[in-house]
Amino acid sequence: MINGLRSAFYYVDDIRKAKDWYQDVLGLKPNFDEPFYVGFTVAGYELGLLPKTDEIVYGNNISVAWGVDDIDEAYKTLLNKGAKEHSAPRDVGGGIKVATVLDPSGNIFEIIYNPHFKL
Repeated sequence: MINGLRSAFYYVDDIRKAKDWYQDVLGLKPNFDEPFYVGFTVAGYELGLLPKTDEIVYGNNISVAWGVDDIDEAYKTLLNKGAKEHSAPRDVGGGIKVATVLDPSGNIFEIIYNPHFKL
């Protein structure tokens, strides 16, 4: 029934500013770019940016992990590009390492190094 992860969506305060930040961080141009939605294709998955509405409350109740090859370098790069510290890289067992930053809109952006994961 469930085929796997296809998309992750972040609600943002300023969609143009968020688009610029994510474009810089991902090194990709959006494949869909409208005032109501900006979408990036990241290694076959969709990262979507949506304008925040009054019904949306930011929180830490959802997490999407984006794979990286070098978690320490990726974490430093995200901070250098304007992300805020949230949770420094840490080993969670089995050689797997995770870290989180806050994007400019306050969303949790999680990165993971998992040597066991294969697409």
